[in-house]
Amino acid sequence: MPNDRLALVLALYLGAASLILFALMGIDKRHARTGGRRVPERTLFLLALLGGALGGAAGMLAFRHKTKHASFMMGMPLILVLNLALAFFVLYLNAMM
Repeated sequence: MPNDRLALVLALYLGAASLILFALMGIDKRHARTGGRRVPERTLFLLALLGGALGGAAGMLAFRHKTKHASFMMGMPLILVLNLALAFFVLYLNAMM
């Protein structure tokens, strides 16, 4: 696959995963306030690991959600760096082939 096409696919995937996690952060915040069914932290971290860390970090800031949890304050930015590093690594490997 051409590197520019792969970059587009990766960007679309990471963008979609981020939008989903951003929305879930907002939903979880609303449920936290209203006593609704919460989204498990494990689910939030799993979606971040699957490429949605940018949305998770943005959701934390936008909704002021999970900002008192050290695991989220350190974990989301770290997972975001891992997401980006993996994307660049995949692009690099594709360019070398």
